[in-house]
Amino acid sequence: MRRPRTIRAWAVLVWLALWQLGAMAIDQQIILVSPLRVLSRLVLLGVLRDHEQLPSVRALAKEMSVNPNTVQKAYRLLEEEGLVQSHAGAKSFVCATERQRAALRRELTENELRGMVRNMKGMGLTAKEAAALVEKLYAEEENK
Repeated sequence: MRRPRTIRAWAVLVWLALWQLGAMAIDQQIILVSPLRVLSRLVLLGVLRDHEQLPSVRALAKEMSVNPNTVQKAYRLLEEEGLVQSHAGAKSFVCATERQRAALRRELTENELRGMVRNMKGMGLTAKEAAALVEKLYAEEENK
């Protein structure tokens, strides 16, 4: 996946990732939570690399047509998660270590699997049937 070079491309990439995550019902909560999920995935995929500069709060807010305070809160959440490093009056940069990447990979995988397990249970599959299905699909993916 190519890295975006402009604010517009970056915003389009974020909105596309939000759409792929099924988060287009935009409200204040989703706007704050989804950038964390989106950026986590972009860091894991290598689209956003360590020490790469993120768009300024104002530029991204303008491009996404949201309040700058919303983007600032999202960046603060990213900083609390250790994915972004910001300094007052300066730019924000990606700063994910390999340990953080591994933890994110594990967390994202667990979250997705938890939803799948909930769905399989709701459809009446036993744990043994679900495990057999996962093994079958995993083997199919390896043989591609």
